[in-house]
Formats: sequence, structure tokens, C-alpha cells
Amino acid sequence: MMKKKFIQALLVTMFFCAAGCVFAQVKRLNDPSIVAHNKRMVFESWGDFRPYPKYTLGIQTNFAYATVWGWLAPARNREYKDGADIRPLKPTGLEVQRLVELEFQRAEAEKIKVQVDTLYTRNVQDLAHWTSATVAADPLWLLYYKKMLKPLNDFAENPQNYMQWQLKNDKIYQNMLANGGIAHLEKELALLKDKYKNSRTMDMPRGKRFLMYHETLIGWRRFANQLRAFDQKNNLFMDYKILLATSTRKLGADWNSVDLQIAQKIMIEYHNKF
Repeated sequence: MMKKKFIQALLVTMFFCAAGCVFAQVKRLNDPSIVAHNKRMVFESWGDFRPYPKYTLGIQTNFAYATVWGWLAPARNREYKDGADIRPLKPTGLEVQRLVELEFQRAEAEKIKVQVDTLYTRNVQDLAHWTSATVAADPLWLLYYKKMLKPLNDFAENPQNYMQWQLKNDKIYQNMLANGGIAHLEKELALLKDKYKNSRTMDMPRGKRFLMYHETLIGWRRFANQLRAFDQKNNLFMDYKILLATSTRKLGADWNSVDLQIAQKIMIEYHNKF
């Protein structure tokens, strides 16, 4: 056991020694030519083409210069050295132009985003005005039309007796049923119910929806007036029938009376009934 631990400790020590030797051999590279090239690639300056030439008796003796910029260098190196300033980060450099273009694109993208958000908000508002899912929350509906159209909404879909038709008695209902008044009112009621249902369930512009509300309300008022008129007329007709029957029965006892006396008697008897 002790031997095994000793071997492990020896291996760890050898590893750290080897690593120290490797790192000790690393040297920092500081090549002036590379530094000058880096300066040319940024905004700092154009020039400082290292290595520099060296002349002895008018003869260029720096082999490094000859192979990089001199007569032994590739033609593209000499064209680069003698060419125009191509720094990408100079005021008119390609990289600066690209960054400026990116800034313009970013600003344009912000404008487009604002426009898209505005369109989205407008579409949501339009949808809220178009869809039938939000009609119950509309302020104008809640404040006015809900109350005014409630009698139509509460009216029976298919009335079958005088109470559902809101008439005075069953005799009037039976009389209207016989003379066709109920059939006429049923058609009017069906049209009003259908228009009311469409105004509440169909998708349409908010303005058109309220126009339908208004038309339905006008139709309902006309229908209610017509229903009351039918009720009153039929009630009056029934009263006339009763009066006529009563007058016919009493006429036999008073047939010798003069016309003036008969008229006065009838006026006194029925003056509170009309």
C-alpha cells in the first residue's frame, strides 16, 4: 500500500516538473514588423513598412527587406507597399463603412419594428371592433342598446298564447288568430329576432353593428306600437260586439220611445265607457 502511494506521488511530481519545463521555454513574441502590420490594419497609421532596408556602398544588404518588400519579394507585396491606404478602420475604410451601414440598418429596423408594432396594435383594435366575441363589453352597448333592446330579447321566440303575446285576454288572441293579425305579427317578430341575433353574433365593423342595433330598435318600437294597436282595436271590437248585443236586447222594450229619449238614455248609460 505504501509502495503504491509512493509511485502515485512520484508520477505527480514528474508531471509538474515536465509542465514547468514546457512553460519555461515559452517566450513572448514581439516582432516589430508584426506590430507595424497591426497598426496598418487599424486606424492608427498607414506606413512603417518593416523591416527597413539597409544599404552598404549603395547596395541593399538587408535580406529580410529584400524578401518582404524588395526585389526578391512577390509583386503583390510591392504593390501593397506602394499602393493606396487600405486601412479598414480609417475614416473612409471598408470596416467603418460597414459599421455605419449596420447602424443605418439598425435604425431602419427600429423604425420598421415601431411600424409593425403599430400595425399589430391597430389590427388588434380592429379585431376587437370586428369580432363578435367582444360585443358584450362595448361601452355603447352596455350604456344604451342593452337596456333598450332587452324587451325584444325577453320576448318569446314563438309565442303560443295571449300572455306570451302580452295581450289583455284570450278572446282578443283568438280573434287576432282568426283574422290573421297573429300571422302578420309572427313574421315581423321573426325578422326582428333574426336581425338582433345577427347583430350580436356576426363579425362586422363596430359602426355597422350599431347601425343594426339602431335599425332593430326602430323595428322593435314599430312592432310594439303595432301590437298595442292590434290589442286596442280588437278589444274595442269585442266591446262593440257586447254593446251591440246589449243594445239589441234592450231595444225591444223601448221601441215606442222617441229617438231623442233613446239617444239621451244611451249617452247616460255609456258615457263613462269611452
